[in-house]
Amino acid sequence: MSDTIFQITEKVLTESGKFTSADGKLLRNLVLENAEKMNPELLSVLIKNDATKKAYFTEVDSIQVFDKVKFSWIIQNKEFLPDSYTRYKNKIGLTNSRGEFISASNDVELVFPYKDCILEGGQTKEDQKNNEIFYNETLAPDQVSNLLAPKAFCNAKKYDKDGVHEITQITDEDNLIIKGNNLLALSSLLERYRGKVKCIYIDVPYNTGSDSFGYNDRFNHSTWLTFMKNRLELAKKLLRDDGCIFVQCDDNEQAYLQVLMNEIFDFIQIVEIKMNEGAANEFQNPFMPKNCEYGLLYAKNYESRKYKPLWVERDYDKAYNQFVINKHETTDFRNWIVKSVNEVIKENNITENEINDFVIKNSDCIFQGIGPKGPGAGLKAAMERSKENDSWDIYERENKDPIYTYRGRMVRFYEKNIGLDKKGKKVILKELGSLWNDIKTTGIAPEGGVKLKNGKKPEALLERIIEMLTEPNEIVLDYHLGSGTTAAVAHKMGRRYIGVEQLDYGENDSVVRLQKVIAGDQTGISKSQNWQGGGSFVYCELAKLNQNFVDKIQSCKNDDDIKSVTEEILKSDFVSSRVKPSDINTSAKEYSDLTFEEKRQLAMALLDKNQLYVNNSERKDPDMKLSENDVKFTESFYGAKK
Repeated sequence: MSDTIFQITEKVLTESGKFTSADGKLLRNLVLENAEKMNPELLSVLIKNDATKKAYFTEVDSIQVFDKVKFSWIIQNKEFLPDSYTRYKNKIGLTNSRGEFISASNDVELVFPYKDCILEGGQTKEDQKNNEIFYNETLAPDQVSNLLAPKAFCNAKKYDKDGVHEITQITDEDNLIIKGNNLLALSSLLERYRGKVKCIYIDVPYNTGSDSFGYNDRFNHSTWLTFMKNRLELAKKLLRDDGCIFVQCDDNEQAYLQVLMNEIFDFIQIVEIKMNEGAANEFQNPFMPKNCEYGLLYAKNYESRKYKPLWVERDYDKAYNQFVINKHETTDFRNWIVKSVNEVIKENNITENEINDFVIKNSDCIFQGIGPKGPGAGLKAAMERSKENDSWDIYERENKDPIYTYRGRMVRFYEKNIGLDKKGKKVILKELGSLWNDIKTTGIAPEGGVKLKNGKKPEALLERIIEMLTEPNEIVLDYHLGSGTTAAVAHKMGRRYIGVEQLDYGENDSVVRLQKVIAGDQTGISKSQNWQGGGSFVYCELAKLNQNFVDKIQSCKNDDDIKSVTEEILKSDFVSSRVKPSDINTSAKEYSDLTFEEKRQLAMALLDKNQLYVNNSERKDPDMKLSENDVKFTESFYGAKK
């Protein structure tokens, strides 16, 4: 097997003796310093070797031009001057077709590393911090294609008011919860739900280091964006042409995410969401407390988008500060007499607690003057007359309410801000804008009877989003489902839903929560929706293959555990094609010298990641060990012929 460019570069520089310590060790920083200065001795050493000349020099008009950026990237790469573990992995065959170490391919764009890869999230518990698995299109496009092939399902059950039932069929009316990797679940959902989802809501991992997205990669933002990009591109295909996606995040990745989403969807709005009632984080933030997050609202097709404006309850808006005291006494608007609202309140001894009721009762008399908005000739004339007369005028409109003008300004009466709440009581409303600071985010722990350590969202927030973007029976998708808030709210609101979750939340799982919803859960939005219980949902899992080994690796506690699992992997039929099992001896000193964590990494590397889950096309293969019911449910899901 030929040496990699990392090994060749190390050998050339070490043998020159110009950049080593007294004991012959290559000094990385010295090499970088000389590269930055374009040191002639360094360039001479590199250009004399055919491999390094080809790697770092380009001929332009018979002149050799040194690629300092590429050279510096190689020298700073973690695979340059590797440790014993890296050398061991290289030795046993974990290389690409050109003999290069897989995770250190030169086919990387430094501006956006791994931009064209598939990043497969491998966690099953929230507190795991895994090194992630990359599938680079330039290395193995056939693997990427097969990785995203539709998967088989297992353990299908239906939950309703009568309990839990094993099933072999799914219908278009069923709600659906899938347990498993959301990248692979999304690619599988395309077969049945392409172009059928009206609304996608995701509360993404915020990549703060304290949430459920922990990755040991120095290209942290780009790794996270790759994770998002792969999934968002699939999600777009699931949306209806008039569908929208609402992605909630904080400021850690908001700017990066917006740029990415601009490339995939049509932009509508950024919403600021108040998410911290108190100031507890003032002790953590040296500048100011952080108390808002962001909702990125995008459409699949801006022209086709459908959403309805929402009105929210509020207190009296003091900008409406003028009062027509005799409006009900005369039909001649020219005789209307105006006072300030404050004067009228004082004259009538209205207390602070009575102001809202007073305003609601007199809303057709309370007004504010507003500036012109492209007035036509008739409206402009009415405004000029009212200004000149220091009084009232009117602009009549055919089939529309007239526009009153007062002292040169258009008049807006407060009655347009009065509506009914869900109990039929008159209240003051305002049209919902892009600042959402009216939803309480504290005291929501009891909602749904489940807990989520990191980032549980209030049901009222999801109620607003779903109300704004969907109608009853339309499909809502959340592929970062967590404790199930989106599904619970959609269920109570009469929407169909699809939820995908990989992590295991135990007693706080979405399935537990949805069972309580069916039983008539009265927390969250239940009262506003008059929720009494009922309904059903289907639960199923992506059928695991090598993922079973991944689970075992993650549960290993010591060297003996991981050695046992490694030996089991080597005896299986699903070892990476780049590895020869005979080359690996778990009793050899080279293996024994590895740390426990290195042995875990090695075991992961041995697996054929293309076979983490069972492909639908292999559902009947006896080696896949699917039950007859699993096969029937999978065939029902994809509409396969028996």
